Parts: sequence; structure tokens; C-alpha cells
Amino acid sequence: MNDIRRTILWVIFGFSMVLLWDKWQVHNGHRGTFFPSPAQQVSSVPAADKAALSGVPAAAAAAAPAGAQTGAAVPDQASPVARDKISVSTDVFKVVIDSQGATLSELELTQYKEKSHIRGLVDAVKGVLGMPLLPVEITPVTLMEDGNPATRYVAQTGLLNTVDAGASFPNHLTLMQALPGPRVLADGAKTLEVSFESQPVGGLKYVKTYVFTRGDYSIRVKHQVVNVGDQPRDAQLYLQLVRHGTVAKGTMLGANTFTGPAAYTDEKKFHKIPFADIEKQKAEVPAPANNGWIAMVQHYFVAAWLLNAPDSQTLQREFRVKRLGDNQYSVAMVMPLGTIAPGASRTVDSDLYAGPEEEKKLEALAPGLELVKDYGIFTIISKPLYWLLNQLHSVLGNWGWSIVGLVLLLKIAFYWLNAKAYASMAKMKAINPKITEMRERLKDKPQQIQQEMMRIYREEKVNPMGGCFPIVIQIPVFISLYWVLLSSVEMRNAPWIGWIHDLSSPDPFFILPLLMTLSSLLQTALNPAPPDPMQAKMMWIMPLMFSVMFFFFPAGLVMYWLTNNLLSIAQQWVINTRMGVPPQFHLPKFK
Repeated sequence: MNDIRRTILWVIFGFSMVLLWDKWQVHNGHRGTFFPSPAQQVSSVPAADKAALSGVPAAAAAAAPAGAQTGAAVPDQASPVARDKISVSTDVFKVVIDSQGATLSELELTQYKEKSHIRGLVDAVKGVLGMPLLPVEITPVTLMEDGNPATRYVAQTGLLNTVDAGASFPNHLTLMQALPGPRVLADGAKTLEVSFESQPVGGLKYVKTYVFTRGDYSIRVKHQVVNVGDQPRDAQLYLQLVRHGTVAKGTMLGANTFTGPAAYTDEKKFHKIPFADIEKQKAEVPAPANNGWIAMVQHYFVAAWLLNAPDSQTLQREFRVKRLGDNQYSVAMVMPLGTIAPGASRTVDSDLYAGPEEEKKLEALAPGLELVKDYGIFTIISKPLYWLLNQLHSVLGNWGWSIVGLVLLLKIAFYWLNAKAYASMAKMKAINPKITEMRERLKDKPQQIQQEMMRIYREEKVNPMGGCFPIVIQIPVFISLYWVLLSSVEMRNAPWIGWIHDLSSPDPFFILPLLMTLSSLLQTALNPAPPDPMQAKMMWIMPLMFSVMFFFFPAGLVMYWLTNNLLSIAQQWVINTRMGVPPQFHLPKFK
């Protein structure tokens, strides 16, 4: 038993050292592992705006290497084109397109709502009482916006001059004119086109057309470059995402999905590019390739530039990232368009995906795009779990009941292993009187007690640690399911029953955590009481300490553990009865 005590002490000591290390990291200005603080928001002029004021295009600052930056396309003061913001509405988007560069500067996802914890509590009360208490506004999710530097997030495109560094072509600072046409997706219409056209700059005219499709989060963006001059022109097209570098605060355990740029090529595969690496100028980007895409990833949602059109798939592309200053970061894809003769044009079709991280939809759009859904280091278990959950959801139609069904399937899969563990516990309960008698008889000889106990275990063929196997098996599945719930947008605001209106958020009334705590204590009471008083106390203290964390866990995760506990209790009861060891409740004796 001294070995067990030492093990417990080492676990406590190790956990304390980890917490001390975490606090030391925070003290030295690093992001904590368990209780990370959100990145500091800096409210100042965006880098792109600084670039416009200084005459240096932000596209060049974000993408071009030093010494190869181009000058800004400063709008002609006499130009009849005035800056405007065009509002566009579809069944899934509310979009604002800035005529400066035809930049997508605001984007709302109308099918996804922002729901605060207070709102969740109000909904819970309404669900229980069956009546509305307070009118609370639910707003659509805002994925992109350009009004506040601390939350700036835009999608930009433009042209770079590859020959003459002193000359410029139309870029995202160039004023463009919106061509006439509808701005709202009409009833019964499948698509909506919104086009912008620039004045000639450097002999090139740039026409940019957004094509919105009903029910689709992938926006087709057509780029037409027309040479209206009398000389051949060589240009590069860039597709760029600019986002603030603020990362959402982690959960209680410090776990959070990745936020930041990402890129993919067939050679390098999916590659995350943390903001911190860009800040330190240590970011690794894929080598130039004739395939791949770029993205800006965050919790639940992603924006990505893709080249899926047959005539665009083999375009050579270069991947670039840059810190623009003032907590602004960019990821860009730059593609040479070749020489465009006078009077000729070149068209490139691209797709801007801006929407939820739904694996099936992302898989169909581009190779590896589904990997933006971040499962952390538990992908190898989390992906099969999500697949199984998704299959159950297709049958049951509710994510909460799908989690219950998942527990049932896992219990069936591990039935015989769990049965052996519970049989070992039943044997422990059967020999407990013999061990208790021996301890009383040899209470003044602790070393002999240890030897006799080991002898009894050998003769009875009992493993005193056998009851730990079910917990050990559950932990990796539990953590993997935690990541599934944390990263799956399908769980966001997904209801179960009654007061549970969001499986990805904590239970607003703490009913599930309380039930889970009671089930853990009931399970402990059914286990044989250890002869060692210290162990007996720890058996009751540990479930209580462990249960505290569940008050802050997503409701879906608590429901998983509660269901697992109830099924384990039922299985343990049946096995004990079959082995002739009547189930008994061993209540704690703290003296």
C-alpha cells in the first residue's frame, strides 16, 4: 500500500509542477497552457490603411519580397469613380463589398447565430417554464468586418507588376465601379452576380465578378484582366486574406482550436502557420507549386481561397505570409498570368469559401480542406468518433441522442474488457473480509501485512488494480470526444431535450454535472472499500474533485460521461449478482 501512496503523492507532485510551469510561462509573457490569456488587442490604424496613405500597396507589403514592392495605385483625383460600399444579400450571406479594390469587407453568416451564455440561460428558463422572459436579440455570426482594427478581417485581390517595380496595376487600393445589376438573390433564382470594373492603371483594366449561389458558402470570384494599352504587359494576380491576430481565450483546460493562416499543397500537405511564427519571421510556407490553397482558420468557421476551375487548377502559385503591423496578418497566394498582348485578356476563376467547417462539404471542395477542422493531437481517434456520431445523427436526427447512442456502441465494443474488470472488483469485494481480518490481526506489523496481502491476491487470482482498466480505456475516448464537441460546428447551438439548448456549452442549470457527480459517487459506493483507510478516503475524494471540472465542460461531454456511468453501474450490478456477490453500498467513513 505504501507503493500506492507514493504513486498518489507523485501524481499530485507532478500536477503541481505542471501548474507552476504554466504560471511561470504566463509570468514571462508567454501564453499559458492551462489558463491562457487572450492576445492583446491593439486598436490602431490597419496596415492596409497605412499602406494606402504612404503610397505602398498592402498587397505588396503582404506578399512581395523586400526590393520587389510595387507602388500604390493612387486613384486619379479627377476620376469620376467614387468610393462606395455595396450591400449584397443571399439566403446564407449578408455581404458588403468595398468598391476600393472590390474588397469583400463584411460578411455575415445568416444561418448561424451568435448566442451568449446569458442567452443560453434565458433559453433554459424559457424551456422549463414554457414562456418567454426577456426579449434577447440573436445576431448572425460576423465572419468578416472592416470597421474596427481590433477585429479586422477582409478578403482582397489585385494585380502586381512583375517587370517594372515603379509602375503599378489595379490592386485592392484601386477604386472600382460597381456595374449595374441586382444586389439581392431573388426568390427562385439560383445565382446572383455582382461585378466591378476598374479604370485602366498601367495599361490594364481589372474586372472582378462575384457569383453567389443559393445555399452555397463557396463564392465564385472571376478575375478578368484586359490589356487596353499598346504594349504587352506581365502581371501577377494575388488572392489575399487579412485578419487581426487576436486568438480566442482557451477553455478551462487550455484547449482551443487553431486560429490563424493555413496552406496546403500536394507536396507539403496541410500546414498551419501560427501568428507567433509570422511575428518572429520564422513562418514556414509551402514551396511554389501548381496546386494548393490558402485559408484563415478560426473556431467553427474558415475562409479559404481556392482555384478549382479546370483552367486555373494548374496555375503556378507562390505562398506568402506577412505581419502588416498593428496586430494585422496576411496570407496570400500569388500567380503569374504571363504576358498579355495589347487588346487581349486573361481570366482566372477562383472560389472564396467563407462558412462553417463542415467536413463533408469541405472534402468536396478541395483536397485537404477538411483538415482546417482542428482536432488537435487526437485526430486519429476524433475523426472516427465524429464519423460514427454523424452516422448516428443521420438515423436519430438529434446530436444529443447520437451521443447516447455512441456510448452504447462503445460499451458494447468494450463489454468483455469491462466485464473482466468488474469481475476482478467483485472478487475484491468477496475477499475483503479476509483482508480486513488479517489487517486487524497484524496491525502492528505493516511489512507483514503487505506480504500477506500480496499472498492473498496471488492465491485468489485477484488484480487489485483491475478496476482501473475501464477508466483507463475511457480517458482517450473522453478527450477525443471533447475535441469533437469543441471543434464541430454541428454541435454549436445543437439542442438535446428540455433545458439543454446547446451541447457545446456548459449546462446553464448544472443539472447534468450534478447527476454525473451523483452517478460517480454511486459507482464508488458499489466498489469494494479498500482495507487501507487512506485509500478509502481517496476513493471518495477523487470523484468529487474530478466532478468539479464537469461543471465547466460542454453539456454534450457531461452527458457522455453520465450515460457511461449509468451503463457501467448497470453492468457492474449484473456481474456482481451473477458471481454471487450481492451488490452493496459502501459508504465513506471519515474519522
